[in-house]
Amino acid sequence: MSFLTAEEMRRWSRTLRLLRNLTEFLAVLLALAVFRVLPVDTASALGGRIGRSIGPLLPVSRRARRNVARAFPDRSPEEVGAIVLDMWENFGRAAAEYPHLRRLRCHDNPARVEIGGAEVLDRARDSGEPHIFFSGHFANLELGGTAITGRGMPLTVVYRAVNNPFVDYTLLLIRRRGIGAEFVSKGKTGARELLSAIGGGRHVGLLVDQKMNDGIPVPFFGRDAMTAPALARLALKSDRPIVPLRIERLRGATFRITVHPPLDVPSTGDRETDVFNVMVRVNEILETWIRQNPGQWFWLHDRWGD
Repeated sequence: MSFLTAEEMRRWSRTLRLLRNLTEFLAVLLALAVFRVLPVDTASALGGRIGRSIGPLLPVSRRARRNVARAFPDRSPEEVGAIVLDMWENFGRAAAEYPHLRRLRCHDNPARVEIGGAEVLDRARDSGEPHIFFSGHFANLELGGTAITGRGMPLTVVYRAVNNPFVDYTLLLIRRRGIGAEFVSKGKTGARELLSAIGGGRHVGLLVDQKMNDGIPVPFFGRDAMTAPALARLALKSDRPIVPLRIERLRGATFRITVHPPLDVPSTGDRETDVFNVMVRVNEILETWIRQNPGQWFWLHDRWGD
């Protein structure tokens, strides 16, 4: 019997990882190609049916049911299940709409994407000062950036890189072409790039509804959730306004984007207290949006870490 050396094991592991990544990449390309040739409404409906059919069968769906039940303890098991089904349908629709992002650009097609609060964007643009926009994993989250870039405002968005580098590169190309923004990956390097972007006059967009293990505990649905403080720290450090941006799916592949006025950020003189207070307000806003339409939020995140 022969045994592999440590170096041979590492090479074999790298080869297997490469093969797995290439297989996933080809599958994603095929799916994108199929949805791309379909009309956007057909692609969205098909993606929704696939998500609604397959999603609940996946093991990770148990986390979604647990999260919904904990957030809404007064809901029956049937109501919890209905929310999870709606979540999977929305997820499938958003995935199928990916190759159609350019057709779904805000301002280009008001019959497809209506916008509220355009005057907030105009004031931000005309002020000449960068603003910090935040949202969460709602509806088709990619569309929020088009509300900003479609108003002629340069935008840099923070994103979490996909583990598969081939898939990540492909999706990043689609995002850049569809949204018209620049993207920086999460992390310390990304934080420096955000400060540089703001210093260069660019607006910034962040999704702030995911768990961060080394974040700060902030109430969310009545329980502390580890919350990334980057939004508050960036805003306080740069002295820039924080603007909530909400995305809703109305019916099928039609949407509403609502841009709210900037948050009032009072100062206590203690930076960490101010950071905490800002994130409390941010989580309150996100929770309100989720309560109003729970089936459009991505309940699969391990938000409370248990």
